[in-house]
Amino acid sequence: MADRRNRFNQVLLLAYQSFGLVFGDLSISPLYVYKCTFYGGLKNHQTEDTIFGAFSLIFWTITLLSLVKYMVFVLSADDNGEGGIFALYALLCRHARFSLLPNQQAADEEISTYYGSGDATRNLPSSAFKSLIERNKRSKTALLILVLVGTSMVITIGVLTPAISVSSSIDGLVAKTSLKHSTVVMIACALLVGLFVLQHRGTNKVAFLFAPIMILWLLSIATIGVYNIVTWNPNVYKALSPYYIYVFFRDTGIDGWLSLGGILLCITGTEAIFAELGQFTATSIRFAFCCVVYPCLVLQYMGQAAFLSKNFSALPTSFYDSIPDPFFWPVLMMAMLAAMVASQAVIFATFSIVKQCYALGCFPRVKIVHKPRWVLGQIYIPEINWVVMILTLAVTIFFQDTRHIAFAFGLACMTLAFVTTWLMPLIINFVWNRNIVFSVLFMLFFGTIELVFFASALAKIPKGGWITLLLSIFFTCITYVWHYGSRKKYLCDQHNKVPMKSILSLGPSLGIIKVPGMGLIYTELASGVPATFTHFLTNLPAFYQVVVFVCCKTVPIPYVPQKERYLIGRIGPKTYRMYRCIIRAGYKDVNKDGDDFEDELVMSIAEFIQLESEGYGGSNTDRSIDGRLAVVKASNKFGTRLSRSISEANIAGSSRSQTTVTNSKSPVLLRLRAEYEQELPRLSMRRMFQFRPMDTKFRQPQVKEELFDLVNAKDAEVAYIVGHGHVKAKRNSVFVKRLVVNVAYSFLRKNCRSPAVMLNIPHICLIKVGMNYYL
Repeated sequence: MADRRNRFNQVLLLAYQSFGLVFGDLSISPLYVYKCTFYGGLKNHQTEDTIFGAFSLIFWTITLLSLVKYMVFVLSADDNGEGGIFALYALLCRHARFSLLPNQQAADEEISTYYGSGDATRNLPSSAFKSLIERNKRSKTALLILVLVGTSMVITIGVLTPAISVSSSIDGLVAKTSLKHSTVVMIACALLVGLFVLQHRGTNKVAFLFAPIMILWLLSIATIGVYNIVTWNPNVYKALSPYYIYVFFRDTGIDGWLSLGGILLCITGTEAIFAELGQFTATSIRFAFCCVVYPCLVLQYMGQAAFLSKNFSALPTSFYDSIPDPFFWPVLMMAMLAAMVASQAVIFATFSIVKQCYALGCFPRVKIVHKPRWVLGQIYIPEINWVVMILTLAVTIFFQDTRHIAFAFGLACMTLAFVTTWLMPLIINFVWNRNIVFSVLFMLFFGTIELVFFASALAKIPKGGWITLLLSIFFTCITYVWHYGSRKKYLCDQHNKVPMKSILSLGPSLGIIKVPGMGLIYTELASGVPATFTHFLTNLPAFYQVVVFVCCKTVPIPYVPQKERYLIGRIGPKTYRMYRCIIRAGYKDVNKDGDDFEDELVMSIAEFIQLESEGYGGSNTDRSIDGRLAVVKASNKFGTRLSRSISEANIAGSSRSQTTVTNSKSPVLLRLRAEYEQELPRLSMRRMFQFRPMDTKFRQPQVKEELFDLVNAKDAEVAYIVGHGHVKAKRNSVFVKRLVVNVAYSFLRKNCRSPAVMLNIPHICLIKVGMNYYL
């Protein structure tokens, strides 16, 4: 009983918090739904039956698409508790081979969160439909493009939501004051600039106000709705019957069908509910929606319909005109606050989807900021913030009429919902293992309804919807071009990787001069020796005594547990002192500032050496041509054989304690390095720790020798070797490929963040190796 009570209290707490981050966009739609519905030819049908029919359409649209589709079905398609368009794609890539990037490994499937609890998908035989898609590259490309179109719509919604929300919230100033419309637009632009400028400070300090604001807003509009029902037309409840939908289309004809572009605005923001699922639980979101959001919205739309049935002239400003005069200004202030909260949540969702795109190789490298004081999962991307701000201001100033922005907004939201409807049948069949009949029924029922709305939204393209097409094509091209170029570059690396036989034939010294230190060679390859290594040795036949090939890759799961991130293996015999480290991260994992990568790497390699000496394999191993790869953690149950002590060096950069490693650098270089470290306290902190093998007896004497070599290399020098490539299309390539690679992809590479910045590599330790890629 106590556990049940605690679970219920947890659901209530999460449901309360969800109001501030999940339902903002959906809750402010009453500001502009009726105004956009009765636009164009429908203004000539100002009868009570038409008003009732519009409300009936709104009621059943929310019920079928928001309540049934999302609350019942889509929220159940979570990826370890995470939602959104990329969560669906990641689920499909895990349960079927739909990914176009061939960097999957068998060891990835051993991650504890890779499959859900009780998931027996890997034990089921592959269906003919599934095998057809896996073998057909065009099908996988079409699926990726579909996901990227949905992603571009999320970013487009991030541009349009602040514009429509803030502009609609202050439209009441035109109706109740003598302010000119241009003045109100300038006020909206000022609020938008303030909203985006404050993004870099995070929302943790004011996030506790979001939920009370949205709850107060919902209760207020519900109360106004009840007042209007009682005051103007108590018979409006009859419009709950779908019969009025028939009457609506019978009387309005083509004008009624075109008005669906305004009706669909009542469900804008529903997709955001699924996208923000990771912050809460499906149960808490369903509870909040069914108990508060859904009834409040229905009462508000019903109240507006009752008011409009007796006041047809108030259609352009129906929401604010339906508010009793004593409550106008408080409601106006709440509307502005609710619009800011809704915009904040959508901007955060935009950052999140861009981060997921980047993690899965579908977006150029951008700076991702996460500060320890921020709430878990909250990030800030400066480039995206300023681009979205400029586009939002441009849309607000150019259109000015909120109805045109609303039509563009509705087209983006309906396209995103349509993409989700196309992905859900694949989830039902491949992930839930249901019969394909259920997938077809889901597609036919919801797809048919949304297709009607989508066709009506397309008719609004001349009236503002063109901006959605323009922005979505722009962002889709960016994401697909980057993914295409990155995939071709990966395949080129894979094709040009050095055969292991040639490495083994060189002997332990690799035919070069070994110098004290550790060289970390970054590569995208999960197996094999990259051409970058041999290209470096060709120009400078000397290298560090310990070589580690580091591959940072994203696994199609939200989060990888810290204890399962490092996959360590050996390349060649033990005397080569060459290792492979694959660092796995989820598409929602955020690198925290202060992580000491070098220490983690050394501890993990030491743990691998110990595991290897004791012959421990376990299930988390992967056989490759390089040797065994094992999942290790610095503090494993065996206990590491390295002790870590703090050096006498302080943050200010005083002289380091004397080590037993003989440094090969000249006194001049050592002095220059000491001066540089004084200017970079963070780099000095990274070097504060020293490792020493513990005084422990080993079964094999060479194990202690290998640990000593590892420690000495770490203390002597750590260098980061990163490829710096120039990408060009082959001369015999078709014109389209040369245009994509030589112009678009090259432009994106030159104008995005460098790999060294994204990997947080100290500049003094960085070595770039130039490479030419002909794709």
